[in-house]
Amino acid sequence: MNLPTRVMPAPPAGAAADALAALLLPVTPLTPRCSVAEAGERFLDAANAKLLSLPVVEGGRVLGCVTRHELMLRVYMQPYGRELHGRRAVTTLMDARPLSLSIDSSIEAAGQLIGRSLRQPITEDFVVLDTTGHYAGMGVVLDVLRALELRVGQHAQELEAAYRRLKASQHRLVQSEKLATLGQLVAGLAHEINTPLGYVQNNLTMTRDLLPGAAELAHAGAALLDATLDGDAQDWQQRAERLSAARAAFDPSLFGDLSALLDDTLHGVAQIADLVGNLKDFSRVDAAHIEGVDLHGLIDAALRIAGHILKRRNVQVQCRYGELAPLRCAPAQINQVLLNLISNAAQSIDHEQGMIMIRTQALGGYALIAVQDNGRGIAPDVLPRIFEPFFTTKPIGQGTGLGLSICQQIVQAHGGRIAATSTPDSGTRFVVALPLSKAVAKVPA
Repeated sequence: MNLPTRVMPAPPAGAAADALAALLLPVTPLTPRCSVAEAGERFLDAANAKLLSLPVVEGGRVLGCVTRHELMLRVYMQPYGRELHGRRAVTTLMDARPLSLSIDSSIEAAGQLIGRSLRQPITEDFVVLDTTGHYAGMGVVLDVLRALELRVGQHAQELEAAYRRLKASQHRLVQSEKLATLGQLVAGLAHEINTPLGYVQNNLTMTRDLLPGAAELAHAGAALLDATLDGDAQDWQQRAERLSAARAAFDPSLFGDLSALLDDTLHGVAQIADLVGNLKDFSRVDAAHIEGVDLHGLIDAALRIAGHILKRRNVQVQCRYGELAPLRCAPAQINQVLLNLISNAAQSIDHEQGMIMIRTQALGGYALIAVQDNGRGIAPDVLPRIFEPFFTTKPIGQGTGLGLSICQQIVQAHGGRIAATSTPDSGTRFVVALPLSKAVAKVPA
């Protein structure tokens, strides 16, 4: 009685129907009446040189397979093996449960069955059945493995291309979030710039009004000196009167005021330059540039950029800085993290005694940054989701839901961690841990 063959079922519709068919070898099968000796001769045929097994078929139905390995062990390597077994029917040595696959199986399906069924060393190939279950030909195990290897290589290339597209999308996402943040900050920064710009303009106007009198006084003095040197008494008298009139119109003590005006002007210009420089650092394109920076300087820069939000909400900020070595990081990205945390903290405060506390310290090889506010806090059911992309509790149009998600990406890319704790109606505390000595592997741009 023949045992059933190991047949892999056909894949569902839509799979690669001709994948296994492309590897089909049209091998003439053995008949059940073929002798063992005749089977051995068939293995010597050039057409069957690559096959490890030959099928035994009758009426299109596969009865089994006989392998080179079995013939060698039980016949040709045994004393008098050919004499004892050569005239017997090949069915006495065949495997009645050969490895069989449907012709419409995919390469992946074939590889799965081969992986589950074959032993080491590989001693058999597989039978290919048509859609009616009848013999269609033979397939070589190594051909399937080579096809799988090629497929894996193609998939690897596709994955690499997909990874590059993902990184490009991630870069665009980070830049979009940065632009969204910048859009929210522009109006406030314009006000911050307008304040020093206003008194710079006022000081320049006052300076311009002082200059004609000072110039006339200088010219009159120079003219009087020339008349004195020339010895012309009449001309000297006229020029002395001109100098007297110029002195009456312009008090030289005003030069002291002019100096103070110029000092104030330089201070205002420095404030504007500082704000523009911080904004430039925040929006710089080479965001993945790595360098050693003063973390406290980054915090101060983020506070200056967010200054208008803090002033508008009357939020006081206290900074308690510990001793920190320079941090190897992408400054623009860490600045983005800090600005996001400070802005979120300020926006969570809707009372008159707003306070944000920023602490830093070195602990266990990490620089720790804690940003704590006394705002409305985060509900317990919301807290686990705050780092999910596109999750936001802000009204439509006021938040993208990407800020904290991107912060987490940036911190993790730096080899660090970010976490939050919160008590409703009492406030929230974010802690960022960044390695002090570990080099940044690959920060997303």
